[in-house]
Amino acid sequence: MTPRSRKPRVVRMSVELPLWRALTGYRILTLCYALALFAVNYREYAHPLGGALYMGVLTGWMALTWNRTSAPERCTKRFLIADLALALAGILVTAAVDSPARIDSGAATLPSIWTGGAVLGLAIKGGWRWAAVGSTLVAVANLAERGSPARDTVHNVLLVWVSSIAIGYIVEVARASERTLARALRIEAATRERERLARDIHDGVLQVLAMVQRRGAALGGEAAELGRMAGEQEIALRTLVAGGLLPPQRSAEELAGDAELVGAVAAAPPVPTGPIDVGALLAPHAGADVSFAGPGTPVLLEAAAAAELAAAVGAALDNVRKHAGEGARAWILLEDEPDAVIVTVRDDGPGIPEGRLADAEREGRMGVALSIRGRLRDLGGSAELLSVPGQGTEVELKVPRGNGKEQR
Repeated sequence: MTPRSRKPRVVRMSVELPLWRALTGYRILTLCYALALFAVNYREYAHPLGGALYMGVLTGWMALTWNRTSAPERCTKRFLIADLALALAGILVTAAVDSPARIDSGAATLPSIWTGGAVLGLAIKGGWRWAAVGSTLVAVANLAERGSPARDTVHNVLLVWVSSIAIGYIVEVARASERTLARALRIEAATRERERLARDIHDGVLQVLAMVQRRGAALGGEAAELGRMAGEQEIALRTLVAGGLLPPQRSAEELAGDAELVGAVAAAPPVPTGPIDVGALLAPHAGADVSFAGPGTPVLLEAAAAAELAAAVGAALDNVRKHAGEGARAWILLEDEPDAVIVTVRDDGPGIPEGRLADAEREGRMGVALSIRGRLRDLGGSAELLSVPGQGTEVELKVPRGNGKEQR
């Protein structure tokens, strides 16, 4: 028999979990303190057996519910009400089992400081409003047990009231901050995924559509109509990548063609794992117009990072072919540093005019913003672009090593 597969355990982290665990420890320790205090003063009670009966009930309650405050899911509203009711009952029972002299002298109630745990549970669970209600009920019970508002009683009541409300307010602020952080993380993750998909679209679908448009216009005839349709698809996808609205809807046949094209791009083989040689990925770019230079030894980088770096180099070379003009040359230099891999792509084209990159990004042409800088940012690296009109463009891509240096 094969063992049954177990579902992965999902651990939910929360800023309030340490508070619940601390409350559990507080209730246990304060119960021990209340029992010790009662045992020491047992003979001084007017009705010690009545006090012992209550302490037995309190101990039994704690034995059954000690772990109810270790997590918010187990600490229900009904349990907190019962916990507070037991604490209030202990305060009121003290007036019946203790002697008037001890009560007037400020002797502790039967539950003593264990009562604070019930109020703190309300504060952590429901915030400062629940804490205010619970601490007010405790204050009323203490004043009823004492019979008069003595100075010590007032001090203790105010301490419980202020501290519980303050803790409840802090918990509410912490929860709001946690929700804000979680929402920001979700937005960041969605943004990164959108940028990744946009890079894939830019490197695959958009370039294919642009090529079809150019070739169709050159061939004429029916190919020109195909090129025109490819141009419309390219504009629509660029608008979507840039975050705008799509043009008016097209026919079902055209949409089906888009789905097939995107599915073909998504069906690309997965990137291998383990360190691979970056030079082996960049060498195929060398040709009549592109020169490649690198170390004589392999430059190892994790497969995923190496693939992204090679894709960024490919995007930089695509920009050279599109914008540097006929006859422009490009040079690729691969450098192996102890803490990073650096690739420099330089061309002798006319350079990039001032403000052209910002205009291209607004138009949905994300070659530099996503295919180059976006990839390097996701790898924890950087992409520096230096362009002087009339003197070409240089792009420096730097990828840090994951652990200082890759295994060789």
